[in-house]
Amino acid sequence: MTLSLIEDLQSLYSAVVADVLDAHGYPNQVLTPAVRALTPVTRIAGRIFTLKAEVVDEVPERPYELEMAAIDTAARGDVLVVDANHDQSCAFWGELLSTACLAKGIGGVVMTGCTRDLWALNQLDFPVFGIGASPADSKGRLDVTGIREPILIDGVIARQGDYILGDLDGVVIIPEAVASEVIAAAKAKVAGENTVREELAAGVPVGEVFRKHGIL
Repeated sequence: MTLSLIEDLQSLYSAVVADVLDAHGYPNQVLTPAVRALTPVTRIAGRIFTLKAEVVDEVPERPYELEMAAIDTAARGDVLVVDANHDQSCAFWGELLSTACLAKGIGGVVMTGCTRDLWALNQLDFPVFGIGASPADSKGRLDVTGIREPILIDGVIARQGDYILGDLDGVVIIPEAVASEVIAAAKAKVAGENTVREELAAGVPVGEVFRKHGIL
């Protein structure tokens, strides 16, 4: 069921999902434009695996411990979603972590943090969404303090098992409780938009099309 939901989600785009969430009473599910695709792969979709990262002022006794645990325990189709509180002091992500995720079938990473190794990431089929890039290592600067716990990322609550979709328009988070309903409704809306697009392309007046379909 989960993998089939992810497959359906991969066929959609963030704007239509955001519209459907609005209609279902979930108006605060979209991350700000600060979080964007940093790699040539600009689409990301999957089930959320949460991480909380916090600024540190010394090297932890076991650096990277929870970060590595998250990658090692995440399942195929998961997307790592990292609340790093918009930290720009260092790169939370990089090439080697992406390589490990690719081998496991992890669907990508979305974070309010930075990456590095873009020269290599640009050659991988792995989406990285974040706020920028930095050459500085996270060791002694930023460390994961919790995984699989609810997080507040960029003003949006994300929970383990929620769903996420990102593309060139931005990133939207879908609560697990309504994921099946929202994804089905979004697929139906896409079908309706395809009909509207055809009629507009044929020169039918915008007002007439809107009165007929209620879609614009």
